[in-house]
Amino acid sequence: MHELVEVTFKILLTIFLSSIIGAERELRQKVAGLKTHILVGVGSALIVVTSLHILRVYGSENRFIDPTRMITGIVTGIGFLCAGAIMQAGPYVKGLTTAATLWIVSGIGIAVGAGDYGSAIIVTIVVNLVMIGVRSIEHKLGEKLKDLHHNKAVD
Repeated sequence: MHELVEVTFKILLTIFLSSIIGAERELRQKVAGLKTHILVGVGSALIVVTSLHILRVYGSENRFIDPTRMITGIVTGIGFLCAGAIMQAGPYVKGLTTAATLWIVSGIGIAVGAGDYGSAIIVTIVVNLVMIGVRSIEHKLGEKLKDLHHNKAVD
Protein backbone atom coordinates (compact mmCIF):
# COMPACT_ATOMS: atom_id res chain seq x y z
CA MET A 1 0.00 0.00 0.00
CA HIS A 2 2.87 2.38 0.84
CA GLU A 3 4.35 1.82 -2.63
CA LEU A 4 1.03 2.68 -4.29
CA VAL A 5 0.81 5.96 -2.34
CA GLU A 6 4.40 6.82 -3.29
CA VAL A 7 3.83 6.05 -6.98
CA THR A 8 0.59 8.05 -6.97
CA PHE A 9 2.40 11.02 -5.41
CA LYS A 10 5.18 10.79 -8.00
CA ILE A 11 2.78 10.68 -10.93
CA LEU A 12 0.63 13.53 -9.59
CA LEU A 13 3.71 15.68 -8.90
CA THR A 14 4.99 14.94 -12.41
CA ILE A 15 1.63 15.93 -13.90
CA PHE A 16 1.65 19.18 -11.93
CA LEU A 17 5.24 20.14 -12.81
CA SER A 18 4.91 19.10 -16.47
CA SER A 19 1.66 21.03 -16.81
CA ILE A 20 3.32 24.25 -15.63
CA ILE A 21 5.73 24.07 -18.55
CA GLY A 22 3.19 22.61 -20.99
CA ALA A 23 0.65 25.33 -20.22
CA GLU A 24 3.07 28.01 -21.41
CA ARG A 25 3.59 26.13 -24.69
CA GLU A 26 -0.17 25.65 -25.01
CA LEU A 27 -0.85 29.37 -24.45
CA ARG A 28 1.69 30.17 -27.18
CA GLN A 29 -0.14 27.68 -29.46
CA LYS A 30 2.93 25.53 -30.08
CA VAL A 31 2.67 22.09 -31.67
CA ALA A 32 3.51 20.33 -28.42
CA GLY A 33 1.31 21.76 -25.72
CA LEU A 34 -0.11 20.80 -22.37
CA LYS A 35 -1.09 17.19 -23.12
CA THR A 36 2.19 16.34 -24.83
CA HIS A 37 4.29 17.77 -22.00
CA ILE A 38 2.26 15.93 -19.37
CA LEU A 39 2.51 12.65 -21.29
CA VAL A 40 6.28 12.98 -21.76
CA GLY A 41 6.77 13.72 -18.06
CA VAL A 42 4.48 10.94 -16.86
CA GLY A 43 5.97 8.42 -19.29
CA SER A 44 9.48 9.25 -18.10
CA ALA A 45 8.44 8.99 -14.44
CA LEU A 46 6.72 5.66 -15.10
CA ILE A 47 9.80 4.16 -16.71
CA VAL A 48 12.02 5.24 -13.81
CA VAL A 49 9.53 4.02 -11.19
CA THR A 50 9.27 0.71 -13.06
CA SER A 51 13.04 0.32 -13.36
CA LEU A 52 13.45 0.96 -9.62
CA HIS A 53 10.67 -1.52 -8.91
CA ILE A 54 12.39 -4.15 -11.04
CA LEU A 55 15.62 -3.46 -9.15
CA ARG A 56 13.85 -3.94 -5.80
CA VAL A 57 12.09 -7.12 -6.88
CA TYR A 58 14.85 -8.83 -8.86
CA GLY A 59 18.01 -6.96 -7.94
CA SER A 60 19.25 -9.39 -5.32
CA GLU A 61 18.78 -12.27 -7.76
CA ASN A 62 20.44 -10.64 -10.75
CA ARG A 63 23.50 -8.42 -10.49
CA PHE A 64 23.05 -7.22 -14.10
CA ILE A 65 19.92 -5.16 -13.40
CA ASP A 66 20.76 -1.48 -13.82
CA PRO A 67 17.95 1.10 -13.65
CA THR A 68 20.13 3.73 -15.33
CA ARG A 69 19.93 1.78 -18.58
CA MET A 70 16.21 2.49 -18.79
CA ILE A 71 16.89 6.17 -18.11
CA THR A 72 19.35 6.16 -21.00
CA GLY A 73 16.58 4.76 -23.17
CA ILE A 74 14.28 7.60 -22.11
CA VAL A 75 16.85 10.23 -23.04
CA THR A 76 17.43 8.62 -26.43
CA GLY A 77 13.73 8.24 -27.18
CA ILE A 78 12.88 11.77 -26.12
CA GLY A 79 15.69 13.07 -28.31
CA PHE A 80 14.00 11.39 -31.26
CA LEU A 81 10.61 12.84 -30.28
CA CYS A 82 12.12 16.31 -29.89
CA ALA A 83 13.72 16.10 -33.33
CA GLY A 84 10.22 15.65 -34.73
CA ALA A 85 9.13 18.92 -33.09
CA ILE A 86 11.81 20.89 -34.94
CA MET A 87 10.92 22.13 -38.42
CA GLN A 88 12.62 24.31 -40.95
CA ALA A 89 10.47 27.16 -42.27
CA GLY A 90 12.47 28.87 -44.99
CA PRO A 91 15.60 30.36 -43.47
CA TYR A 92 14.20 29.90 -39.96
CA VAL A 93 14.09 26.91 -37.65
CA LYS A 94 10.93 26.48 -35.57
CA GLY A 95 10.28 24.25 -32.61
CA LEU A 96 13.65 24.38 -30.87
CA THR A 97 12.24 25.82 -27.66
CA THR A 98 9.37 23.34 -27.62
CA ALA A 99 11.84 20.50 -28.22
CA ALA A 100 13.96 21.81 -25.33
CA THR A 101 10.95 21.98 -23.00
CA LEU A 102 9.95 18.42 -23.91
CA TRP A 103 13.48 17.26 -23.13
CA ILE A 104 13.43 19.12 -19.80
CA VAL A 105 9.98 17.76 -18.89
CA SER A 106 11.36 14.29 -19.52
CA GLY A 107 14.20 15.09 -17.12
CA ILE A 108 11.69 16.35 -14.57
CA GLY A 109 9.77 13.07 -14.89
CA ILE A 110 13.03 11.14 -14.45
CA ALA A 111 13.91 13.17 -11.34
CA VAL A 112 10.47 12.74 -9.76
CA GLY A 113 10.44 9.04 -10.62
CA ALA A 114 13.79 8.65 -8.88
CA GLY A 115 12.56 10.62 -5.85
CA ASP A 116 14.63 13.76 -6.48
CA TYR A 117 11.71 16.11 -5.88
CA GLY A 118 13.78 19.17 -5.00
CA SER A 119 15.65 19.18 -8.31
CA ALA A 120 12.43 18.65 -10.26
CA ILE A 121 10.68 21.54 -8.52
CA ILE A 122 13.65 23.92 -8.85
CA VAL A 123 14.10 23.12 -12.55
CA THR A 124 10.38 23.67 -13.16
CA ILE A 125 10.57 27.08 -11.51
CA VAL A 126 13.72 28.04 -13.43
CA VAL A 127 12.26 26.90 -16.77
CA ASN A 128 9.05 28.81 -16.10
CA LEU A 129 11.03 31.96 -15.24
CA VAL A 130 13.08 31.57 -18.41
CA MET A 131 10.05 30.95 -20.61
CA ILE A 132 8.20 33.97 -19.27
CA GLY A 133 11.00 36.35 -18.24
CA VAL A 134 13.38 35.92 -21.14
CA ARG A 135 10.58 36.50 -23.66
CA SER A 136 10.42 40.21 -22.75
CA ILE A 137 14.21 40.48 -23.00
CA GLU A 138 14.08 38.82 -26.44
CA HIS A 139 11.47 41.31 -27.61
CA LYS A 140 13.52 44.27 -26.38
CA LEU A 141 16.67 42.92 -28.02
CA GLY A 142 14.75 42.27 -31.23
CA GLU A 143 13.49 45.83 -31.32
CA LYS A 144 16.99 47.22 -30.72
CA LEU A 145 18.40 45.02 -33.48
CA LYS A 146 15.68 46.19 -35.88
CA ASP A 147 16.44 49.82 -34.98
CA LEU A 148 20.17 49.22 -35.42
CA HIS A 149 19.60 47.49 -38.76
CA HIS A 150 17.21 50.25 -39.89
CA ASN A 151 19.67 52.99 -38.89
CA LYS A 152 22.49 51.31 -40.83
CA ALA A 153 20.25 50.97 -43.88
CA VAL A 154 19.42 54.70 -43.72
CA ASP A 155 23.07 55.75 -43.42
